[in-house]
Parts: sequence; C-alpha cells; structure tokens
Amino acid sequence: MTREVVIGVDAGGTATRCVVVGLDGGLLGRGTGGGANQFSSPDPAAALEGAVRAAVEDARGRTGGLAVRSAVFGMAGASAAGRARAVETARGAWRAAGLDGEPRVSDDIAVAFASGSAAAEGAVLIAGTGAVAASVRDGEVVRRCDGYGWLLGDAGSAVWIGLEGLRAALAAVDGRGGPTVLTERLAAALGIAPGDPQEVIRVVYARRPAELGALAPEVTAAAAAGDAEAAGVCARAAERLLESLAAAVPEPAPGLPVVFAGGVLAAGPVADRVRAGVRARFGAEPLSAADGALGAAGLALRGAGAPASAHARLVAAPA
Repeated sequence: MTREVVIGVDAGGTATRCVVVGLDGGLLGRGTGGGANQFSSPDPAAALEGAVRAAVEDARGRTGGLAVRSAVFGMAGASAAGRARAVETARGAWRAAGLDGEPRVSDDIAVAFASGSAAAEGAVLIAGTGAVAASVRDGEVVRRCDGYGWLLGDAGSAVWIGLEGLRAALAAVDGRGGPTVLTERLAAALGIAPGDPQEVIRVVYARRPAELGALAPEVTAAAAAGDAEAAGVCARAAERLLESLAAAVPEPAPGLPVVFAGGVLAAGPVADRVRAGVRARFGAEPLSAADGALGAAGLALRGAGAPASAHARLVAAPA
C-alpha cells in the first residue's frame, strides 16, 4: 500500500535532520547527515542526500511504498545571498535520492518558527551561536533584524555574550572595570592562568569566533551566582535581543505567537529577562522551538493541503 507523505529537512551548519510525515501529522521516518550550510560545511549535497535517503528508507520499512506530496528544506545560508546555491544543492540531493518532483527551499528562520507554532503568522527570536529576530507569515520571513554574524551583529548571541564576558574580565585586570569572577572562570574555560591579558589574546585570537560561544554558559552561570559584571552582560544581551525583536515586529497584534530558538533562550538569566519582556509586550507566553525538521515538515503539510491540525499535532508530539 502506498502512503502519501511529506518530507521536512533542517540543514544546519553541523548536522542535517530529515523526517517523513504522514498527511495526518504522524511521524513515519527519520534520518540524519552532516552539516549542510552552503558557506561553511564541507559537502552540503552529500549531507542532504544521506539524511533524505535514511529517512525515506526508515519510513518505507514501516509503511511500504511512499508517495511524496510536498517537501520543504530549511537551509542555513539560504538567505538572499546564498539562495541560488541552496536551491541547486537541494534539488541535486533530491534527485540523487531518487525522488520525483522537487523540494521547496526555505531558510532556517521560517522553519524555526514553524517548529514551535502551527500558526500562519508570528515572530521568532533565535539566540544560539548567532542571533536574529524575524516576522514570519505563511512560511516566509517578511521582516528581520540582525543575523549579521559575530563581527557586525548577532547581538545577544552566545558568541556576543562570550566576547562581552572576556571584555569584562580584561577590564577587571587592567582597572577599567569592577572585580569579577569572570577573570578566573573564563581563564579556566580557556585553559590558561588567570590575570594575564596577553595569554587571553593569544588563545582567543587563535580560535574560530563561533567557538567563543562556548564561554557564554560561564558568563550566565556567574550572573546567576550574583556576579555584578556578569549580570550586566546578561542584562545587555537581553536588551539587545528585545530590541531586535521590536524592530522585526514593530506593531505586534495582541497574542501574536513568539517562538524562541537557540541555547541562550532555553534557560538562564538572559532567557528569563527576554521571556518577561515578550510577555509584557506581546501579551503571551513565548513558545519553544522543536526540531527544525518538524517545522519544515509542518510547512510541507501546509503545502500539501493538509489541515493546520496536522501541523499542530506534529510539533506537539514528544521528541
């Protein structure tokens, strides 16, 4: 018996996840692959093909024949600058996996929103390694703020918090700032002795900027323990994130759904401040993003004409 399905793919910089879903929103198959960011991953096409093949084989093993009605690929790096390359890569992987038709390519921002809400319209705030806020409608980003990378933006992201923590630690050493446990905590995290700015420079400048996001938990933990300088960093991070959200959604309708994604917004002092700010401005409790592949599949369900309840069932299901 042939089962009508949709396929959702979340292609990030470090991993690619794919799901096969029935038109009722039931999960039928999963597959994973390597990173598929068009600008940073070594072989995006192979990662996409591997994840899709694995998910399709998993679903076929459970149900038999499949008829794919719709597919959405949410791809990191599929913004305006990288869209043509992302579409070409997705189509090539789709054909290599032996599937008919072609997938719709979206970016990971719209997919993140759809992984936390089945609403047609809303807002999403992402704060992980990078940071971006966006207004989303019908599976497309209609307005966005930030997401410019560590050098030009990503205010409030894990990398931003890590860098601000390092600046506070250095300021404490040379007398510009107040005393802070970040001097010791961040030195330990970097594997160096505390109190030597030249050692900080040597180690930090040798690392990729994205790796500095790993320092953010040290900053937030210090803030939670009462360190004033760390608390100031976290307060500024929350303020920047709320500013980005306000710019992306300047006139929110009452109760407009807001989805949080990324580790910075999962828990801790930054998440608490941003959550309170969203409640005050939007009049609703923020929602948490699930697996992005489920969000992509939710958009594919809508593309196949499935009811919104199928999308809602999918993102509400336990992992």
